[in-house]
Amino acid sequence: MKTLADFVKEKRRYVGITQKELADKSGVALTVIRKIEQGKGNLSLEKVNQVLRMFGHELAPVNSRDLAD
Repeated sequence: MKTLADFVKEKRRYVGITQKELADKSGVALTVIRKIEQGKGNLSLEKVNQVLRMFGHELAPVNSRDLAD
């Protein structure tokens, strides 16, 4: 399974934009992109989703009981 950091970095490179360009296009600070790509914790789900929406994706909380089914 691919990590969030790997996913964002791979997609950004695929479309050929810099971290700064991704930050500008997604409406988040450059530090958010850097933290995501470095795999840092303690990120706002809303900020992460702003970035992921640029690639047609979104994260949502999952109930652990749903995973057991």
